Amino acid sequence: MGYAAAPVEVKALPSMGSSLEIARRAAAKKAAEDFESVFVSQMMEPMFQGLKTDGMFGGGSGEQVFRSLMIQEVGKEISAGGGIGIADAVYGEMLRMQGLKA
Repeated sequence: MGYAAAPVEVKALPSMGSSLEIARRAAAKKAAEDFESVFVSQMMEPMFQGLKTDGMFGGGSGEQVFRSLMIQEVGKEISAGGGIGIADAVYGEMLRMQGLKA
């Protein structure tokens, strides 16, 4: 009795380098967006320093804390919505420094 080989589909396994490269690109993209959101928040900080908060519900140390949190969140939203172009430049430079193509 003869034995015949079963048909087997042969596919190349993905290389570890490509999954590592994908992870590095994702980490670089996140870092670039985080950098842009912090940068935008720092640029917006002086805009709110001159505002006077008077009245029954204004002022105090609580408002200073929540104002800084609000500015941080606005910076994140601006960055997530396309930003001002800093994230793209930082991302490209980070890829170049890691030896990856943009």
